[in-house]
Amino acid sequence: MKRTFAAGLFGATAMLMAGSALAGEAKVFETKSAINNLSTVMVEGGKARELTVGLGSGAYRRPSDPANMFYAVSDRGPNFTCANVEAVLGVSADQVCKGQKVRVYPTPDYSPSIYTIFLNDDGNFDIKDVITIKDQNGVPLTGLTNKLTVAKTEKPVDANGNMLKQSVSSIDAEGIIRLSDGSYWIGEENGPSILHASADGTVIERIVPAGSEKDFEGSAYKVTGGLPAILVKRQTNRGIESMAVSPDETKLYFMVQNPLANPDKAAYTKAKNTRLFVYDRTSSKLTGEYIYQLDDPQTFRNDPSKKQNAPRISEVLALGNDRLLVLERTNKTTKLHEVELKGATNILATRWDDMSTSPSLEQQNDLGTIDLVAVSKTLRFDSADYPEAPNKLEGLAIMGDGALAMINDNDFGIKGDPTKVLLIDGLVQADKF
Repeated sequence: MKRTFAAGLFGATAMLMAGSALAGEAKVFETKSAINNLSTVMVEGGKARELTVGLGSGAYRRPSDPANMFYAVSDRGPNFTCANVEAVLGVSADQVCKGQKVRVYPTPDYSPSIYTIFLNDDGNFDIKDVITIKDQNGVPLTGLTNKLTVAKTEKPVDANGNMLKQSVSSIDAEGIIRLSDGSYWIGEENGPSILHASADGTVIERIVPAGSEKDFEGSAYKVTGGLPAILVKRQTNRGIESMAVSPDETKLYFMVQNPLANPDKAAYTKAKNTRLFVYDRTSSKLTGEYIYQLDDPQTFRNDPSKKQNAPRISEVLALGNDRLLVLERTNKTTKLHEVELKGATNILATRWDDMSTSPSLEQQNDLGTIDLVAVSKTLRFDSADYPEAPNKLEGLAIMGDGALAMINDNDFGIKGDPTKVLLIDGLVQADKF
């Protein structure tokens, strides 16, 4: 039986697709917007690399927003490891990294920003209303690494290998929601942390792991230690990469991208247990911490792997109260799992949040032996069934007709990939907000 996308997406009579579409049929949108063009990077003896804006680190649409629009957020800006220098810049890694273990930022002044995306019925999307994330003095934040002492961090250099100054205020924005009052909540990877920002992008508060507050002293915004101290054990570049909100806006949901390096990196590489948190906005406190078990890496059909740390969490979307859609992906395969918190063990403030617990949660994949229950998972989407799906999908938004929009993080085009929006009807059913 065929059905069409609801007409409300583009107005009373406009249809998303000509004719009719089977439930689950996909449409891909790209952009011609000049806002998408970032810069051209070239180093001596290298090749020119045209960079675009990496729009798709997170996405969200409020029920009251126009039916064909959603918000998207960019991360810290173009960056890559020394292993990718030759592919991106066309010169040897030694020319830029000079034998150091560093991360390359070719446009270090870039500021993580919020973008408004409008899907058009011609298969393109427009980018409008760019909001730069800034401190209380109106100074745009960069995406350079924080100078951390409690958690591990990375040293940044520019495209010529010059060491860049780390910042106490900089952020790596990775997940976003917008409340009915116009303010934003953002999942941040580097700290790791969560941020509350006003409608104009000014950071109101950054909530970091307890005990790490001093690493952010001097930030031109409020910093509080409201997250469990154990989160400083996040593996580098595997922090908080998601943000969701309950229908009544009382709860925030966010996840650590991968299991913690707890007690060490060896545990992280083998662990399946990552952590899902619930933050109560009324009390401004965490009220829940649950275990999400990552899938077997061999089940990611476009790029099966033997490495348990290949799967990671890049987005969470609330379908209802304590009912979530979790985006679990590898480099070339994306899965969407519907998750229920009901029946799962709440481990908040238990021994599993104590860094001295041994064996740690991350060292025990068999939860039955320690009387813990992970959240339930039901597979709703596998990109291996959709050859048109881009790699590295990271943002989710439910459109006005109920269709699900997925946007990829193209890493600012450092490898030539464009940003795409994949739109599919009939995948999930969200509660009425």
